[in-house]
Amino acid sequence: MPRWGVGVELCPSARFRRLICTLRRVSGQTQSSPFAAGARSRRKISWDVVRAGCVTLVVLYHSTFLGVELHPELIERRLRFPFQVGASTLLVISAYFACVTIGRGTMLRYWWGRVARIFPAFAAAVVLIFAVLRVASPEGWLYPGFRDLASNLMMLWNWKPQDFAYIDGSHWTVPLQLMGFTAAALLFRSKLGHGRRLRTVLWGAVLIPMAQWPLRVSDPPETYRMLVDGFGLHRWHLFVAGVAIWMWSTRRISTPHFGLLLAACMAGQALHNHAGTPEGLVADWGSTYAVWMAIAVIALVARGPDWDRVIPSWARGPIQWFAGISYGVFLMHQTIGYLVMRGLQDVGFGPTLQTGAMVLTAIGLGWMLTRTVETPAHKFLTSAYDRVALARNNRRSPPESQPAAEAQTTR
Repeated sequence: MPRWGVGVELCPSARFRRLICTLRRVSGQTQSSPFAAGARSRRKISWDVVRAGCVTLVVLYHSTFLGVELHPELIERRLRFPFQVGASTLLVISAYFACVTIGRGTMLRYWWGRVARIFPAFAAAVVLIFAVLRVASPEGWLYPGFRDLASNLMMLWNWKPQDFAYIDGSHWTVPLQLMGFTAAALLFRSKLGHGRRLRTVLWGAVLIPMAQWPLRVSDPPETYRMLVDGFGLHRWHLFVAGVAIWMWSTRRISTPHFGLLLAACMAGQALHNHAGTPEGLVADWGSTYAVWMAIAVIALVARGPDWDRVIPSWARGPIQWFAGISYGVFLMHQTIGYLVMRGLQDVGFGPTLQTGAMVLTAIGLGWMLTRTVETPAHKFLTSAYDRVALARNNRRSPPESQPAAEAQTTR
């Protein structure tokens, strides 16, 4: 008969009860925290609409505007979407859902689950894009070496952009997300992640980068630039916005406090979208306004009713499907999409067909990455963690007394 514990045989019902209790201890279901409330609510279709919409905006920005800017030989698009809004909004959404899910299980389990979701798919995307560029990179485009592959896997671009080139420029959000989830786990474990201290941390994360903004745009020393860009200080306001929206939606801060904090985050975004040029500072107000509107939409989605009454039933399946592969689409669309557009242009296709082909390629590759890497890797890594945690918990748990075990087996 299988054994559970130290030298004590249990009947099936006793083993089942023991398993349930152990799993509850491992998953930390009894943990109470300000982050845990509302964590088990059913996801709204509106969240899938927003997530799918953000990734769509990223693809449109790269396919209709940035591609031509980076590769001037590509034909100018008839329709352009020149606003940097999608990726920034995705960081806000990531921060919001970090708050929603952080109370589920232990902190290490939470952190490992985030890493298991993000990094394997990212690494696979880097390797695949690297291989495609090695085979199909046109003359004058990046032809990456193995040093570029290593630096991209280690995500070194923000630290030394002059030395480490992006294999795919969309990947800049990945290290920020990993750092954000790590910071969330560490804050949650400390006193700084709760109550008034958390509010102080949020205000500091917005105001400190804003106070340093004049230095950032005035040709700062390289060490300062490396640290600020490496840790993403100029984007911390996006994570703060996501946390603030969650706190407001769960009524942990008042509406006036939320309005002031969100206004500070929006001011941080406005400063971020100023770039220094030889002619002086240039502001990208179009992108700034777009991010402001996106943050407002996220706040309404978080606190307002679901959009299930306005989303047709026939559209829900496709929306949920695309939202489910959106991370894969995000990772795979840019560089390979530019190669597709360049290849189609070389054989005579126009800009509209090029853009459509890039979008379809992104969807196909994103679906492939999700099905073959992201989902199975996440399942394997989290299941492995749970097995190790369960085994460790069994070794630490005290054995049951012999009379109790005999009483169970005689029932």
